[in-house]
Amino acid sequence: MSHHAAFDWARRHVAAQRLPTAVLGIADESGILALDAFGKVPTDAVYPLFSITKALIGITATRAIERGLLTPDAPLTDALPEFGGARDDVVRLWHLASHTSGIAEPPLDTAVPLRRELLTRGRDFAAGTMSRYSTLAFEGIAALVEHATGTAWDTQTLEWAASIGATGLTLDPEGSIDVPDAADAGLDMERFHATRAPGAGLLGRAEDLLRIGSELLRIGAGHRGILTPAGLAMMRRPLTGDIPRLDPYPAERGQDWGFTLNLRTRAPGLIDRDVYGHAGWAGTEFWVHPTAGLCWVLLTNRALRPGIDADELDNAVISGV
Repeated sequence: MSHHAAFDWARRHVAAQRLPTAVLGIADESGILALDAFGKVPTDAVYPLFSITKALIGITATRAIERGLLTPDAPLTDALPEFGGARDDVVRLWHLASHTSGIAEPPLDTAVPLRRELLTRGRDFAAGTMSRYSTLAFEGIAALVEHATGTAWDTQTLEWAASIGATGLTLDPEGSIDVPDAADAGLDMERFHATRAPGAGLLGRAEDLLRIGSELLRIGAGHRGILTPAGLAMMRRPLTGDIPRLDPYPAERGQDWGFTLNLRTRAPGLIDRDVYGHAGWAGTEFWVHPTAGLCWVLLTNRALRPGIDADELDNAVISGV
């Protein structure tokens, strides 16, 4: 396979300065097929991954579920008994993992510790009745994982990632690529990094995500690795059904939420809808296509991206012939 069109897409957008820099990589179950960088960055540049972090802590939580240490039905109050005293509903792990917990959302760069935000933000809607994208909910996942395993979410995540060669993941922004328009988009990067958010805080290289994507393709084909095939199947099971979808993921965006995974099952812009993964705030993309047997990663650093449609890139990767 040749993926000229996909790399041309990245080259074109960086040349036109719609993206400051980009690293694009494609892998299959045997490993990395192609990797290139555009703009003044090396292919091993470390970028803030933003919400791709959600899929990675999802793997960490699933590993604890596989060990019988908690279930998707575990209530958040197991870990935080003081949570939701004023709520008449029960917020469970699967609600936190599918953006249906109804916990009101603070800014990404809140100066309030996330654990306190989780306990004090109050309710947006009753758990399970609708879906609104939430990064704070992942602080609840971290609390449940840490309560069940006795180990910090990030320690566990970096450990399983390193076991398959994804050694570049970190919560430390030093030496990473910055997001030049972050302030224009309303984010104080220094304050954001300080939150060490389990739903957005990781940084890493394209190679790290490609190694994880390769591993997920192998597991999908029956290999037992960082997850069991059943564990991955659980993560890919849609949890959001036909409930109302609130901004920024209204129904017309054509996706479901699995267990921390974005399932683009009805995406109007895609050739191949058998795809799961996650995107991030400054344009990062991480997608796994099991039927096509490919995964791809785009690391970039622009918050406001008029004229950028990542569906074009996804289609070019899948059609690379």
